[in-house]
Amino acid sequence: MTNNEISEIRDYVEKRKVILPDGTKVSALGQGTWYMGENYSKKNEEIKSLKLGLELGMNLIDTAEMYGDGLSEELVGEVINDIRKDVFLISKVYPNNAGLNSISKACENSLKRLKTDYLDLYLLHWRGGIPLEETIEGMERLKKEGKILRWGVSNFDTDDMEELLNKSMGGNCVVNEVLYHLGSRGIEFDLLPWQRKKNIPTIAYCPLAQGGLLKNELLRNETLDEIAEEHSVKPLQIALAWTIREKNIISIPKASTVDHVIENAKATSITLSSKDIERLEVVFQKPNRKMSLDIV
Repeated sequence: MTNNEISEIRDYVEKRKVILPDGTKVSALGQGTWYMGENYSKKNEEIKSLKLGLELGMNLIDTAEMYGDGLSEELVGEVINDIRKDVFLISKVYPNNAGLNSISKACENSLKRLKTDYLDLYLLHWRGGIPLEETIEGMERLKKEGKILRWGVSNFDTDDMEELLNKSMGGNCVVNEVLYHLGSRGIEFDLLPWQRKKNIPTIAYCPLAQGGLLKNELLRNETLDEIAEEHSVKPLQIALAWTIREKNIISIPKASTVDHVIENAKATSITLSSKDIERLEVVFQKPNRKMSLDIV
């Protein structure tokens, strides 16, 4: 890519921002890392891809101690080693490590793998058996120690979020990361509007569906193909643009190749018309009732 091409794409990416409750602005399009770092033969390409994503303005990187039992964090650590200040870094803690006596050690281990001394955002990966009060206290302690700047949750449904916010300091939760894509819209019935009302942004993981048959069925849809052709882009770019069509949603697709990174970044230049969205909703319908939270 030429410098002009990089600059042009970066301009589009940087125009799409989400504002966190504390006023911090982050890219609406970030980079997921699930399964990255697990195949040594792909390591160099994955590092190159993540670095290009950062160069293109996708400065938010999401990882977790669960991903490859820390291999993803180690990979990300190599990517951000000399550019840490330019990255908004997210990692997640296992529910069984989210107790008051264990969360500090889990966070320290993640920091070591990531080769940094702080996280911009630390998430409880999903709800487990440890009381929320204990996890909140642990998160707040990590904030006071400077090991994390903010905390949030992942895979929390509406009732979980309501319970969380009713706890002391539970209102300090800044995001909820959940599965969300054209083929999985259940959160639109209650969770998404509830979070908007509370000014809690949503991070959409697996915004292109999570590989395999589901992804193929999603991206081979005739309507999606037609809209993509009209915009002179690929179906995956339309699907990705759809996830960030409204404010307060951060989308974190994974891209293990340079070409895929570029395709993802270019999705920020797509403006879907109301007619485009209506056509998609005929095929990928909005929920008309409460649905169980999809989790992958």
